[in-house]
Amino acid sequence: MATIVVKQIGSPIRRPAIQRATLKGLGLDKMNRTRELEDTPAVRGMVAKIPHLVEIVEERG
Repeated sequence: MATIVVKQIGSPIRRPAIQRATLKGLGLDKMNRTRELEDTPAVRGMVAKIPHLVEIVEERG
């Protein structure tokens, strides 16, 4: 199973509610927090919606 490591690099303060909800859906809530997530089209789509708030640090598998 391939995974990606996603890091939050932006603050959700003064962002639209949908962007805050996307961050929460990815399991991110504080700056510089990282999460290892399954590399699926859904997760890639969520990351693509908020490229100014998150970055892909590493791709595994």
